[in-house]
Amino acid sequence: MSHTKPVARTRRHLRVRKKVRGDAQRPRLAVFRSNKHTYAQLIDDVAGRTLASASTAESAASGASGASATVDAAKGVGERLGERAKSAGVTSAVFDRGGFKYHGRVAAVADGARSAGLEF
Repeated sequence: MSHTKPVARTRRHLRVRKKVRGDAQRPRLAVFRSNKHTYAQLIDDVAGRTLASASTAESAASGASGASATVDAAKGVGERLGERAKSAGVTSAVFDRGGFKYHGRVAAVADGARSAGLEF
């Protein structure tokens, strides 16, 4: 099996997902970053549904600079997700970095969600 970057990330993600499980009271905050955008969702794995989501691909996400693949944009995604989680009645979550390093945009999403009141 060739270990290209996407394959290696998928393997890391599956290894993390063996332990990280979300439910209705404490959903999983899953983060995905592509070259252009950053996405985050709160997922109830027991029911198999998404409780809240936010991304830089949304029309509301285009800030003054318009750049979507930045740490500042990712922090905004985390803040919006935290606000939507609060309105959905969610106060705490488990963080799923999705096989990515906890650094840069992934860490910025976590910081933004924490600043909006989400605990993990």
